[in-house]
Amino acid sequence: MAFGPWNPGGAPGQGYNPGLVSKQGQPGQPPGGVPVQSQPQMGAMRASHTDRERAIDVLKAGFSEGRLGQEEYEQRLARASQAQTYADLSVLIADLPQGPVPVPVPAPQPTYPVVPRTFLPAPPPSTNGSAIGALVCGILTPMYGLTAIPAVILGHKAKAEIRRTGEQGDGFATAGLVLGWLAIGTVLAIIFGVIVASS
Repeated sequence: MAFGPWNPGGAPGQGYNPGLVSKQGQPGQPPGGVPVQSQPQMGAMRASHTDRERAIDVLKAGFSEGRLGQEEYEQRLARASQAQTYADLSVLIADLPQGPVPVPVPAPQPTYPVVPRTFLPAPPPSTNGSAIGALVCGILTPMYGLTAIPAVILGHKAKAEIRRTGEQGDGFATAGLVLGWLAIGTVLAIIFGVIVASS
């Protein structure tokens, strides 16, 4: 039987100790090793078919380069095809140049506290649509005199809605009212002047 770090029954001092892994996740007995139980997300994770095929490719490369004998290669190949976890695969190829099967590292969890919705700032109030309409109609009064009447109507409507709902846009409503009444007052003054001049 071949001896090696992959063989738990190997010679003393060369056997794999499943109770220890190195700080880099490598199996063996390095100084400062930590128990496998402290890293349940690493070596204990179950291997996939792709992981087993990758380990077999590493063994084939090692055999073709003369790093493994025929008997040892066949033993490792059989164990690789039946490996269940990353630790099982890592111990079979840890002493080969390609290194062990990469072990996925779990993503770090966020450490910031989750703020309850109760303490989140309230969204800003929306702008009243009637107030915007009043302002637009008021601005158009110099070009289209008839928009003065909608500006006044929408301005009063917006004022009432803003008092009831607390929306923004009071300034828009006031500007629309002012422009609308100015336009109406100008038209009435012109009509009154024409009447007085013709009498």
